Amino acid sequence: MQARFMKQFVIAAALAGIACAAQAHRPWMLPTSTFIETDREAWVTIDGAVSEGLFNVDHMPLRMDGLTVTDPDGQTAPAPAATVGKFRSSVDLKLPKDGTYRVTLAATNVMGSYTLNGEMKRFRATEQTADKEVPAGATDVKRTTMVQRQDTFVTLNKPSKGALKPLGTGLEMVAVTNPTELRAGEKATFRFQLDGKPLPNFPFSLIPGGVKYRGTINEVRLTTDARGEASFTLPAPNMYWLSARYPATEPANAPRGPGADGPADARRYSYSATLEVLPE
Repeated sequence: MQARFMKQFVIAAALAGIACAAQAHRPWMLPTSTFIETDREAWVTIDGAVSEGLFNVDHMPLRMDGLTVTDPDGQTAPAPAATVGKFRSSVDLKLPKDGTYRVTLAATNVMGSYTLNGEMKRFRATEQTADKEVPAGATDVKRTTMVQRQDTFVTLNKPSKGALKPLGTGLEMVAVTNPTELRAGEKATFRFQLDGKPLPNFPFSLIPGGVKYRGTINEVRLTTDARGEASFTLPAPNMYWLSARYPATEPANAPRGPGADGPADARRYSYSATLEVLPE
């Protein structure tokens, strides 16, 4: 039972963006195109997977239950159900109007522990059901709430801003520069905020796909300024995985996993996005 729980915890940690080493398994969504120009009926396919090599289908499918699409007018609706394969999930999205779309996968999960009759018990739950997991008489109750969000963006014919409006909740990237208009050598500006408030001096990173062909991760590390914004020159053309987490760092001796000595209630946030940097 404990071994199974730890396996589940490792997978959840990867999905939350906690593991950042070169060998980590990362969750990602990948659109077949980020900018579509056509006067015909337009579609895009979103693939999702968890893999060691970014954008390589080599480990397990990304469960895309709860996937949503925000259209150019800022209206959000559920995406169609994804087809789940052995190594990846896929969903086909029709793009009925011109503009920029945001595709989002968000989840909040709780992992915790408590002591009952001298024995420590562990549990996993949603934020809504976590209290039901703790029986009467339990002591030393500890919970870690993990708030996860992943985005990718697609534009049909002309960029727009309606889908890019900040939500004001959780950890999010506010794209000052339209995320489907990124070109190598040009400047881009992103803002990070938590529950609507800017995050100054906040670190995030960009990792290009194709690690298995390079042999090195080539991570680009960036930090926001005092206003929570980062303006930087875009790197070489590629598909990139942007990732950030809050708290951004933990002490070297920080407790690991539910049940370890630590705060009774902790909250962690992770954010990732798949972006395409186009040639100049």
